[in-house]
Amino acid sequence: MSIDSVLIPAAVLGGMGLFFGVLLAVSSKVFHVDQDPRIAEITDTLPGANCGGCGYAGCSNLASAIVEGKVPVSSCPVGGAAVAQKIAAIMGVEAGDVAKMVAHVNCRGGLNAHRKYEYAGLSDCMAASKVAGGPLDCTYGCLGYGSCVQACRYGALHIENGVAVVDAKKCVACGQCVAACPRHLISIVSAKQDVFVSCSSHLRGAELRRICNIGCIGCMLCQKACPTGAITVTDNLASIDYDKCINCGACANACPRKLIVNARESAPASKPAQ
Repeated sequence: MSIDSVLIPAAVLGGMGLFFGVLLAVSSKVFHVDQDPRIAEITDTLPGANCGGCGYAGCSNLASAIVEGKVPVSSCPVGGAAVAQKIAAIMGVEAGDVAKMVAHVNCRGGLNAHRKYEYAGLSDCMAASKVAGGPLDCTYGCLGYGSCVQACRYGALHIENGVAVVDAKKCVACGQCVAACPRHLISIVSAKQDVFVSCSSHLRGAELRRICNIGCIGCMLCQKACPTGAITVTDNLASIDYDKCINCGACANACPRKLIVNARESAPASKPAQ
């Protein structure tokens, strides 16, 4: 093998590498887009949880959206009012009032819900729901195997009497539990809200009574008791319009099933399903 047969290919490869290197350097200059420095500032101000609770894939994406004016400065549920104020200062705007939000589990079934069988598989709600539709007769009820608990980074959820419960003091409304629940029972609401309909079933009253001791039977007594028209019964389930609700608790007092919870009052103890 001659020296030329080695040097020539090496020289060609070296020349190609140099050419493409120069090409990339020139391209980076030609196509460079200056980033608004506020994006980096806001990203550093955000808590860095990258939880997706704001609706974006990560904190840097949210920062870009804020700078572009797509979302308000108060869009980070984890950071709350303190972070919103700092971002507002960077953007040169007023933060306004930032209402604290928390997660709420729309079910109090647990021990009150009848079971088809005793599940002995993985302690995961999705896994349990795959076995004959889950161990509960109610296809709307909380399975109680803690997928939401595992998803929460802040220790704000636990299982109590077979149903998930939120610790409002720890909850930052990141929405990870909402995404983790296979039955879509968790919603994000204002922390100022005291009254909740803790049921998600749309079954008719007679059918619901057979499988749960506490579920909504659509009797409409809560709707009749509400002085502001904030609670209505649609498709056999009561729901609250929080823009109208004044937290008076009249609906909770009127509910014969005690499934409407007033957080200012102690909730009744669960009773095992018969």
